[in-house]
Amino acid sequence: MADSFFNQILQEFERPFQNPVLVFSVILFIILLSPILLRKLKIPGIIGLIISGVIIGPHGINVLEQNSAVKLFSTIGLLYIMFIAGLELDLKEFQHNKNKSLVFGFLTFIIPLVFGFPVCYYLLKYDFTASLLISSMFSTHTMVSYPIVSKFGISKNEAVAITVGGTILTDTAVLILLAIILSSNEGGLGLSFWIQLIASLAVFSGIMFWIIPKATAWFFQKLESEKTSHFIFVLSVVFFAAFLAELAGVEPIIGAFVAGLALNKLIPYSSTLMNRIEFVGQSIFIPIFLISVGMLVDVKVLMNGPTAVIIAVTLSVVALIGKWLAAASTSKIFRYSSDQRKLIFGLSSSHAAATLAVILVGFQTGIIDENALNGTILLILVTCLTATLVTENASRRILTSEKEEPVIEYPVHNSEHIMIPIANLNSMETLLEFAVFVKNKKSVNPITILSVVPNDEEAEKNLVRAKKNLQSLVKMALANETKVKITATIDHNIAGGIIRASREEMTDTIMIGWPRKTGLIERFIETKTALIISRTSKAIYICHFEHPLVGHNKIVLVCPPLGELEPGFEIWLPKINVLSKELSLNVHCYCNSTSKAAIIEYFHHRKQKCGFTFSDEFDLPDIQLLQKQVNADDMLIYVAARRTSVSYENCMENIQEKLEKNFPTNSKIIIYPRTHHIDSKFSEYGDINPESLNQGLERFQKIGKDLGNLLKREHKG
Repeated sequence: MADSFFNQILQEFERPFQNPVLVFSVILFIILLSPILLRKLKIPGIIGLIISGVIIGPHGINVLEQNSAVKLFSTIGLLYIMFIAGLELDLKEFQHNKNKSLVFGFLTFIIPLVFGFPVCYYLLKYDFTASLLISSMFSTHTMVSYPIVSKFGISKNEAVAITVGGTILTDTAVLILLAIILSSNEGGLGLSFWIQLIASLAVFSGIMFWIIPKATAWFFQKLESEKTSHFIFVLSVVFFAAFLAELAGVEPIIGAFVAGLALNKLIPYSSTLMNRIEFVGQSIFIPIFLISVGMLVDVKVLMNGPTAVIIAVTLSVVALIGKWLAAASTSKIFRYSSDQRKLIFGLSSSHAAATLAVILVGFQTGIIDENALNGTILLILVTCLTATLVTENASRRILTSEKEEPVIEYPVHNSEHIMIPIANLNSMETLLEFAVFVKNKKSVNPITILSVVPNDEEAEKNLVRAKKNLQSLVKMALANETKVKITATIDHNIAGGIIRASREEMTDTIMIGWPRKTGLIERFIETKTALIISRTSKAIYICHFEHPLVGHNKIVLVCPPLGELEPGFEIWLPKINVLSKELSLNVHCYCNSTSKAAIIEYFHHRKQKCGFTFSDEFDLPDIQLLQKQVNADDMLIYVAARRTSVSYENCMENIQEKLEKNFPTNSKIIIYPRTHHIDSKFSEYGDINPESLNQGLERFQKIGKDLGNLLKREHKG
């Protein structure tokens, strides 16, 4: 009986492993240990995964084989890389640089093709069709090293944007060329082939860029609280898009990238959903893909004689030189730095999935021989290792150089502390999401969520209940890797409690929900919002979101004259820019020519592109003129000012009511920028503060007008 038990164990450990639990365990241990071990040698983790695949694969010690399960996870990993590349792409930057992407896509396609063809035809002595097929393989590439760029947080760099765009263009061109070569080889390259190809690609594009975004927006809105369903829906879209692309006659990786572009605007970079997508992909699927790439490599082919070695070395050298020439030409044309040139080369020099697809089809149809196939397998290893090393080095240098740039920041900016007082739990999730988007990512301070409990007999019980009710918001923030602090305080006056808590927590920004409508009697008494604005110098954001944040078409920013002279100008302006990038929205700025020049100068001084458009007409008090700039699905952001501020104008009085009346269906944000320190002991006593006396006199005048209008209406009635 003992013998049978040991025999069963030995059978389980027979190579290659067949037990699915054991196979998956081995893969997970490799994913865990190889990056850790090689990090000590300062070797990128991606290389460790590829080398591990070489060692344990069928051409190594044969622990694992390329079975259906490994192929499935590998395919998912490749699709994930392309999907995340499309999802992380800065659409505004991509649109701005689309011509550059076209240039790079053309160069990275044509240069390796033109450079490789004579080498294959004259040096390696392949016929015309085989030479064209192999040289087209030089043109294609797979962004194996893209996770490195994502890890370093430079995925929105212009060099990355044009490389991603060029990748899709060159891969599409190569795969279409492959279809043409195969049809020509079979004698079926006729008019029907071109009609079918163009029609299928047109239908695919229509589904992906028109139907999918609308269906996704509808699904997210109807099931707003079902976050798990959002993730499953997104995965379904990715694989459905990959399948549609295959039906259209191109590779599934094109479909995955297009899915990322289609969903780009609906999944902000700092959102919880994006965090979950990246976590799952980079933890499981993408590492398995990299291991599977290594499992393809057969180092033993070098022992098959000098011909195999010559072909393998020649193919690898030609592939790297062709991609380097394309990257160098692009950098020369657009005057990129040497680090950006290296980054473009690193991202575009690795050959894997599309290359393998091209060469396998050529081998199966008899166009190329076994030496070319084996040479290509080794080319995959060489180019992936080279691309990984170059990309990591370039990414680190770019990140370091960006940090060394002289950027003038407001002193509190890097230690920003946002506080959100609770008013309505139903609207808190969107407000917290907004705070996460605009919060300075370098700040170590958490977002503080405050609940002010009335000071009565039930105060202690209400305090415990308030903290318990806020736990759902904590879970949401933690899923997004955002630090959140829950605090509650007791106070007779809610506004007083908020002001006191903001001082105790040393916050510099307070974000509150839109106040309810005020009646005639309430206007006589200073409202909660007005108290907070007048008795603190901190930045105040008053927010009302009529639609989900991803459901807007553009941002309309109202900047008052002299707004650029306020000390908070350099704090709120980058927040608007960050918000526009997170939501992939254009910003239309409604301001005068002086403010326009100041905004452009702000971005120029920081070596950033100003993606704002500006109004031709401007009159701050004229709400009707502003209405021409704002459409139904636009987000309106109005920069107001306190009475003591240099940019204050009389038209800002009761601005909340005016915006609510004239823009009832729009999401609205009113920003009161921080000012110089105005907090004092006197500010706690409204009857002593001379500013409150002025406000009281103005309110008496307004109430007199309201009473007069009321009496007139009654007299007419």
